[in-house]
Amino acid sequence: MTDLKERYERILGDLKQARDELALKVHLGKSEVKEEWDKLEQQWEKLAFRGKGAAGAAGDAAKNVGSAFEMAGEELKKGYEKIRRLLK
Repeated sequence: MTDLKERYERILGDLKQARDELALKVHLGKSEVKEEWDKLEQQWEKLAFRGKGAAGAAGDAAKNVGSAFEMAGEELKKGYEKIRRLLK
């Protein structure tokens, strides 16, 4: 159970750092990036909320929730990387 919570916190922490850095760039950057950013913000909210439940899941359910959480985190990470490229 602790392993799942640690994975959740690591993934969320990495994504939060990337999100915070990009938030400032988006605010100062290109307007066409804003639409993509808004979509990612919706995904961030869902992931952050869902992850809290993942940390409390048990057994096989925890593995399934953890895998889904990691996949959603990877999707967000790719979206943040796309925005970084657009802002260059």
